[in-house]
Amino acid sequence: MAELAGLDDPRIRAVNEKHGDDHGVNLGKLRALAKRLKTQQELARELWATGDSAARLLALLVCRPKAFGRDELDVMLREARTPKVHDWLVNYVVKKSPHAEELRVAWSADPDPVVASAGWALTTERVAKKPGGLDLDGLLDVIEAEMKDAPDRLQWAMNHCLAQIGIEHAGHRARALAVGERLEVLKDYPTPPGCTSPYAPVWINEMVSRRDGA
Repeated sequence: MAELAGLDDPRIRAVNEKHGDDHGVNLGKLRALAKRLKTQQELARELWATGDSAARLLALLVCRPKAFGRDELDVMLREARTPKVHDWLVNYVVKKSPHAEELRVAWSADPDPVVASAGWALTTERVAKKPGGLDLDGLLDVIEAEMKDAPDRLQWAMNHCLAQIGIEHAGHRARALAVGERLEVLKDYPTPPGCTSPYAPVWINEMVSRRDGA
């Protein structure tokens, strides 16, 4: 914790706070520290228990993802209220867990929009990698009905799922494009030069075009 405190940079903290995060540690330095520590599951649990965001990010880098129980991951997600901790927990730990599918189903139906966004992130992973058994039309029905008025984090996760369906599944592409065009979610999102817009119709067409041209 002392070493993490020494890495805290007020300038980085100021930038992160604009995005809802509350730490000031350069992520490259954090990864270097994790590389030195190597995998230490008990240390990861102790770091997580501090409640400090930088410590929790380090915990997610040195933990053993498959060692967490289903209920433990559920509690951790509900405690992870800052975007970066939430994002790393889902992507670095839960996606590698044997409990990922059970949690995907439970979280997707959760009334807390931040928890539900994690369920949608796991659904997007399945859309891309293991779509068998997923009701893609049903997912598009929910997105069409609920995405427009969803809170920001949930809306972003649903929009990613919409784009992934359109990119990966040609048979559903026309409907995914139509839903995106009708809802216009993130249509005016400021996109830096060289980056792909998160507006689903642009995102889908850009990624399909790249893949077909490869």
